[in-house]
Amino acid sequence: MDTATHFVMGLSLAGLAYVDPVVAASPTLAVAVLIGTVIGSQAPDFDGILRLKSNALYVKNHRGITHSLPFLIIWTALISALLALLFQGAPPGHLVLWTGIAVCVHVFSDLFNTYGTQAFRPFTEKWISWNIIHIFDPFIFSTHAVAVLLWSTGLVKPAPLFATLYVLTAFYYVWRTAAHGLKTAEVKHKDPNAQPGHHYYVIPTISFRKWHIVKALPDGSYDIGVMNNHVLEWRKHEVSTQHPAVEHSKLHPDVKAFLYFTSFAVAEVEHLSWGYIVRWADVRYRHRRQYPFVAVIVMDKQFQTINNYVGWLSHKKMEERLSIHTETR
Repeated sequence: MDTATHFVMGLSLAGLAYVDPVVAASPTLAVAVLIGTVIGSQAPDFDGILRLKSNALYVKNHRGITHSLPFLIIWTALISALLALLFQGAPPGHLVLWTGIAVCVHVFSDLFNTYGTQAFRPFTEKWISWNIIHIFDPFIFSTHAVAVLLWSTGLVKPAPLFATLYVLTAFYYVWRTAAHGLKTAEVKHKDPNAQPGHHYYVIPTISFRKWHIVKALPDGSYDIGVMNNHVLEWRKHEVSTQHPAVEHSKLHPDVKAFLYFTSFAVAEVEHLSWGYIVRWADVRYRHRRQYPFVAVIVMDKQFQTINNYVGWLSHKKMEERLSIHTETR
């Protein structure tokens, strides 16, 4: 999920903690738990600091080891230990419990969107992405934000309010999971060119009615489409360009990081009078006819790198950042 959603969920977990009689009876412990759930709900994303070193390092590691099974314990222990020092006398078991719940909820909720996590490390480095919930879900954010607002104004007691909220949230996740399964089956049924060996990825958008569709073909290419309500429309066929510049680009750290993260990459080559531009794109992320998650290598005729970028940018901003001139040969 996005940072804002994780934040309001951290606050809502502090409200849910009032179902714990010990937390409800101790204002000091309640404050400590509030801090613990808010920090715990953000902690797995502290890997964002890697951007200060390089985008490639961030792309390769974001939602990686910091979301892994060992780090569920490490984040909980570190945050709880710090809070135990700051709030001496607060029952440590309750701090550990609610901080740990916040950390686990963060990682668990991230599994449901397309970006995914390496949540099962150290057993596997596979990226787990269930494609069920958009990275920003208006329903989840708004319900949690409204509940926090009601709590802060004192209009509703926190225990029943947030218990109800999380029951509702659980049912919402079940409903979205079922909807995703049904939509996947519908896409397969409505595709006139469906064949054995075709793999369909139905990807949520911010709209309940619209889903992006990626069909992986046996030759490594992709058909890109959209399901709007119950209408399936195929819009583009994507295949990697076979060119020496593509092979040379794979040696660059930016592209290595990009390919480590995604299995849905395609490459295209633009021929210029002075060299080549190799654009790698993740076809799962299509927005306004563009792929904003890319790795781009600008190279001369001898395949030496002139400029490079990996991360999230629109096509226009990409050209501005890399000072790309599109004069063709």
